[in-house]
Amino acid sequence: MQSPLLALPGAVAGDGIDAPVAAHYGSFNTEQRSLARGDGFVDLSHRDVVRISGPERLSWLHNLTTQYFDGLAPGTWTQALVLSPQGHVEHAFTGVDDGEAFTAHTEPGAGAALVEWLERMKFMTRVEISLLDDLAVMWRPGEGIGRYDLVPRDRLEAYADAAGPACGLWAFEALRIGRGEPRLGIDTDHRTIPNEVGWIGAAVHLDKGCYRGQETVARVHTLGRPPRRLVLLHLDGSENRLPAAGSPVSYDGRDVGFVGSSARHHELGPIALALVKRNVPVDATLTVDEMPAAQEVVVDPEVGLHVRPLR
Repeated sequence: MQSPLLALPGAVAGDGIDAPVAAHYGSFNTEQRSLARGDGFVDLSHRDVVRISGPERLSWLHNLTTQYFDGLAPGTWTQALVLSPQGHVEHAFTGVDDGEAFTAHTEPGAGAALVEWLERMKFMTRVEISLLDDLAVMWRPGEGIGRYDLVPRDRLEAYADAAGPACGLWAFEALRIGRGEPRLGIDTDHRTIPNEVGWIGAAVHLDKGCYRGQETVARVHTLGRPPRRLVLLHLDGSENRLPAAGSPVSYDGRDVGFVGSSARHHELGPIALALVKRNVPVDATLTVDEMPAAQEVVVDPEVGLHVRPLR
């Protein structure tokens, strides 16, 4: 649903699945700098929110997902994935437990499919799952990847008054891309495994019991050399455009991957995340939408781990 914060002065709506929130409030460069200083907030109220309650919720999530949920302390935010039997990422979510329920957010429009899958996995487990429309996701800068707040929708204007200045999604996305932090469905495809995009450690706990898709994750982690790797592209700044998501990435005349997110970063200039074949030389200049692009390693091609600082 459309955010009421689009009524704030200067607000310009986003595009596509991000249309319900503001892309910017007049100057995305100024807004990026505010966030980089630790000031302001970003409206992510278009993201879907799912709540899982019941006395067995944490042990159940522990068995189903890539994350270690057993003993999760209230107030501790965590990321988790749901994989296919072949280890491909099907769902990704970030959430927090309050001692009575685990509340998570996921990509806009992805909540219903996640709820449907979780419902099929309930069997006799004492859990209740619901898709919420009365809670909204906000983000504030902080250490590492920052922090999320879950705010009642009828309190969004009051939150904005207290947490300002308002900063748009373009600023948030530029900083996210600069950190090398992938977004499901944009920087990934149906074949993506966690080892390719840097989710080992952040969303995949390696010291836990079995879960669907674990064999693939463990094998690639042990042997190294994932099929593909996430990379940060530094695009030719002489072109006044950014590549569309899904645009092919080529090297030496051959398609070697695709572009996901792209943005104009206040320090790095035009940048993008791309998923390319592991054997593409890390120092090679690539071509995206007829633009030359230099690489910066995000996921190590030999070990499949995220190496770019999450600052």
